[in-house]
Amino acid sequence: MRKVLVTGSAGFIGFHLSQLLLREGFAVVGYDGMTDYYDVQIKQRRHQMLLQNQHFSAEIAMLDDLERLRALALRERPDTIVHLAAQAGVRYSLENPRAYVDANIVGTFNVLECARELGVEHLLMASTSSVYGANRVLPFAEHHKADTPLTLYAATKQATEAMAHSYAHLWDLPTTMFRFFTVYGPWGRPDMALFKFTRGILRGEPIDIYNNGEMWRDFTYVTDLVRGIRLLIDAVPLRFGTPEAIPQWDSLSPVAPFRVVNIGNSDKIRLGDFVSAIEDECGHLAIRNYMDMQKGDVEATWADATLLERLTGYRPQTDVREGIRKFVAWYRDYYGE
Repeated sequence: MRKVLVTGSAGFIGFHLSQLLLREGFAVVGYDGMTDYYDVQIKQRRHQMLLQNQHFSAEIAMLDDLERLRALALRERPDTIVHLAAQAGVRYSLENPRAYVDANIVGTFNVLECARELGVEHLLMASTSSVYGANRVLPFAEHHKADTPLTLYAATKQATEAMAHSYAHLWDLPTTMFRFFTVYGPWGRPDMALFKFTRGILRGEPIDIYNNGEMWRDFTYVTDLVRGIRLLIDAVPLRFGTPEAIPQWDSLSPVAPFRVVNIGNSDKIRLGDFVSAIEDECGHLAIRNYMDMQKGDVEATWADATLLERLTGYRPQTDVREGIRKFVAWYRDYYGE
């Protein structure tokens, strides 16, 4: 039985990925700090569901605790590590920047050290579309500039990509970074837009809509996203003998077994239209509080997911209205609203 260590297993994406891996016959070892950035109860519920499977086990500890992480890794000896744990949230990085340095940079360094010592078959780590920053060429492709981050959150993720590349080069450590695009779906984080919009609409409370709704996002349904991660586990990057041997369509490094892959729905949706779709599903009109663009935000994100499809034969395809319908149904059931 193949074994995967998933950091952030009680998180939104880690939970869904762990469920998928367990269904496909993997053993999953979870590692999560259960931080109180948002409601810990929903994290505990996710882990409780995973623990119903005998092939799931979990360690509750912080990423910056290298000894705990290392002891777990050496005891369990996973074949693959999927590193999803991070301090998330673009806006929160304006309020508590140190949390991003501690979790995203120090925590990722600890994961890299464990992967190096174990010599895992494949290390996969989460980055974000936010690394494209001030780049205005759409859709975003992996070879585009990603050196103008607009928030500390994005800067820490950009730093983890650079750190991972150096480890891949120095230690011949096969590594894939994936850049996520506006993930949404059931069991999501309460600080995410869909969550807040749905809650506000159902309760008749005002919702804040930035840039007067004139923002565009590539909304990616969570089960599509984790299917992409699952397939990338088997797409292990190799070190080519010469740069000329690397296909032009690939993002593979010329000096390391390292690759960056976008995972997005390859479609951009206007924020105002996204809210309208939630209104339709909830059966109520929103009380819209239009606001200016917030510091650190970008007007548009849009993924070119061609590389993901070339590597795996798969492309996310859940229509945003279908995804919203599934989320609202889950929200009503979970919260009884």
